[in-house]
Amino acid sequence: MTDDRLRDRGTIKWTSLMLPEHVEMLKKVWKEDERVEKGLLAEDQAAEIDLKLRLAFKDDLTVEVKFHNGTNYTSDKIKVLDIDTTAGKLVGRAIRSKESINIMFVDILELYII
Repeated sequence: MTDDRLRDRGTIKWTSLMLPEHVEMLKKVWKEDERVEKGLLAEDQAAEIDLKLRLAFKDDLTVEVKFHNGTNYTSDKIKVLDIDTTAGKLVGRAIRSKESINIMFVDILELYII
């Protein structure tokens, strides 16, 4: 019986019978299902990112950084303000939002000088 009438809509059909708090909780669970795990860089990739980062800091250049934000990958254009090697993070200012941003070195996947 592969009839279209028997196709199940899963938990969507039950949300009208749930409290709003339960619906919010389900949305959080579904969002966690979409989570992307952080990958590991090869040693030569990490060295290349380090070189580009130091060059951008020294010459006051803007970079585009692709980094893991805890659940997914994000890309942002950043002006490098500091390289904090003791804390293992990049300190910068986002170009679009003008907000201060801190990115851990281990979260950086790609870095391009613009």
